[in-house]
Amino acid sequence: MAYQINAAECAGCGGCEADCPNRAIRMKGDAYYIDPAKCTECKGFFPVAQCVQACVSDCISLA
Repeated sequence: MAYQINAAECAGCGGCEADCPNRAIRMKGDAYYIDPAKCTECKGFFPVAQCVQACVSDCISLA
């Protein structure tokens, strides 16, 4: 499983992209996208996924 960004709710601030330790988040078109092949949900490294913690819009959830 991987996290996903709800583009309709995303503020587009880029905080999640900057905080992702796996560089799994990138801009795709005019919205941010989480690459499920790179997303590890930060398991084993952080108690909370870094993208979720950085998100000001609360638009990131598990797929």
